[in-house]
Formats: sequence, C-alpha cells, structure tokens
Amino acid sequence: MNKTAIIIPSRLNAIRLPNKPLKLINNKEMILHVYEAAMKANAGEVYVATPDKKIIDTVKKIGGNAILTAENHQTGTDRVFEVFKKNLNAIPNIIVNLQGDMPNISPETINNLVDYMNKGHCEIGTLASKLSSNEELDDENVVKVLVKEKLKTSMYVKALDFVRLKNIQELQAYHHIGIYAFTNKALSRYVGLKRSKLEIERKLEQLRAMENGMSIHVGYVDSSPLSVDTEKDLEEIKKIMKTNE
Repeated sequence: MNKTAIIIPSRLNAIRLPNKPLKLINNKEMILHVYEAAMKANAGEVYVATPDKKIIDTVKKIGGNAILTAENHQTGTDRVFEVFKKNLNAIPNIIVNLQGDMPNISPETINNLVDYMNKGHCEIGTLASKLSSNEELDDENVVKVLVKEKLKTSMYVKALDFVRLKNIQELQAYHHIGIYAFTNKALSRYVGLKRSKLEIERKLEQLRAMENGMSIHVGYVDSSPLSVDTEKDLEEIKKIMKTNE
C-alpha cells in the first residue's frame, strides 16, 4: 500500500501578516483549521513543520503532530523535505505540501489530489479553481496556473505556466490553490535543484520544477479555498467561515 504524508509548513515571521498561523478564526487558530481539514481527509499521516515553538505548542494542545525544523529554509518545500527525510526516513511514496494559510480548504480537495497522485501520471500534482472576477485576474497576489483546455471537475491536465499576471491570451487561466503533492523521487530531486530564474523573478517556487522539465499536472475543483496573506484576507475568511459554521 502506498504511504502518504501530508506536511504543513508554517512559520510566524510572514512579512505581510506576522503571526499568521496563530490568528483566530471562529475562536480557533488558523493552523488548526488547516490541520483538522488534513486529518479529516484521511489520506495519510499529518504533520506541521515549523521553526516556532508557539506553533508546536498550539498543534500539540489538540494532540496533533508538530515537528521543530531548522529556521533558515528558503522555501516551504525545503521545510517539508526536512521532515520527510529526517523524521519520516524518506519512507512515504506521496508527500503533500499543504499551505498553512488556507483555513477553509475542504478535506475532499486534499483527498482528490492524493487519489490522482497514486495513479502515477506525474511527478508533481496541484489544484486550481475558477477565477471569480476580472479583479482576481488582474490581482498580482492571486497566482494563476495556465493550461491549454478548459478544466472540469476532477479533470487533470499538464500545467503550462504559473503567473501573477496573465499575458498569454490563447491559454486558459485558473486560480491556483496552494497545495502540491510530490512523488518521493520528485521531492528529492526538486530540493536538490538550484533556485531558478523565473522562480526568483515571480516569487513562485513551482517554476523551479517547470524550468527543470519536471511534470506538473493540475486538477480542477469547485471549491475556492482562500489563501490568507493580508489583514484584508483574514477579515474575508472570517466572514466566509462564520457563514459556513
């Protein structure tokens, strides 16, 4: 049987929203909303990877798995790899890098991706949803994934590019969701690669994989989990999640 690990990288010193993982939503820390969604997916063991003891303590107070990592990782994927190699002995076949700032991600979304990865069609899998407005299309904070054809629910296709501003009219743009699943070989290869030109320019780490010829497939989901990067995002997610209580 394939073994899957869902690893949530999390840290307190985000520039735009300091202490983000511990912000309260419905009287519960953001990181716990994400952790509990991952647990409900029942797709594999779940861990939070963090350099911050406050996050460790928050996760452990609900009996969760949290692992203290080095502070100086350049990316969340590097932090995920540390836990995969040092704490999990590089055993899992599929490793999910689940961003810790998506408190309304659905367990079904996580499950969908893991099921696809177990079919062995690509090295890296990720997800996308529709762009809800032209404002989102023009918003540099909203990462877009570009594909050739229109996506449908549970459909996976090759990702052609990841951008902040769409400039290729003949390609379809979708709202990229911050979750990545790697095969164990792909994760090990990825972290061994140098940071690429486009990765640095656009501040999108998935471009390192694309510029080195790694296959990334993107699947479509109906739900649109909101990535919380600013105080405005936080207020928006509080409204959404209060409505959905």
